[in-house]
Amino acid sequence: MIRNLFVAIVLLSLFSANAQYGRVTEKGPTFGLINLERHQFKFDLFAPGFSYELGLFRNQSVSTSLGLGIATYQEGYNIGLAMNNRYRYYHNFDRRNSLGKDVSGNSGNYIAAAQAIFFSQLRVATDISGPTDFNLGFYGFVYGIQRTYPKGFNFTVELGGGYYKGDGVPSGYGPLLGFNFGWVATKRKSKKPTFD
Repeated sequence: MIRNLFVAIVLLSLFSANAQYGRVTEKGPTFGLINLERHQFKFDLFAPGFSYELGLFRNQSVSTSLGLGIATYQEGYNIGLAMNNRYRYYHNFDRRNSLGKDVSGNSGNYIAAAQAIFFSQLRVATDISGPTDFNLGFYGFVYGIQRTYPKGFNFTVELGGGYYKGDGVPSGYGPLLGFNFGWVATKRKSKKPTFD
C-alpha cells in the first residue's frame, strides 16, 4: 500500500509539473528570479529549528532545515533532531499572480525531491528494534504549500512518501508528513504581482 501511495504521488507530481510548465508566462531572463526570493531565512517555531531557502531559477529553489522531526515507516517511528533538504519546483506562481495573490516570501505550491536525516545523537523517542545508536535517512518526493504573510509569519505543509534507509536498522517505505509555522527573518520582495 505504501509503495502504491509513493507511485501515485510521483505520477501526480509529474503530471502537475508538466501541466503547469506549458503555462508559465513570467517575463524576464530565462534564469532570472522573478517571484522567488534569492535568500530566505526562517525561524521555525512549531518544530523548533531554522530553515534556509536559496532561489536558483525562476521557479526552483533548494532548501535545508534543522529541527525536530518524526519518521514513521514499516519498522516503527523515530522522533528527534532531523535535517531536511528539498529541491523545490514551484508550479503556480503565474496563476497566483493572475489572481492578484501575494507570491512574496515564496508563497506558492511546490513539488520537491526530499531528503531527511534523523540523527541518533539527539533522538527523543523510538520504537524501532535494533541497536541504540542508529541513523535513519529518508529519500522521496513531497507536495508542499508555503505561505508567507506581510508581518513575516510563514507556514509550510508537506505530504509525500519515499524510502527510509536504516543505518544499523532495517529499511522500508513510508509516508512523510510535515507541518511548520515560523517567522521569515529576511527582507521579502514587494507584494505587487507581476503581470504579462
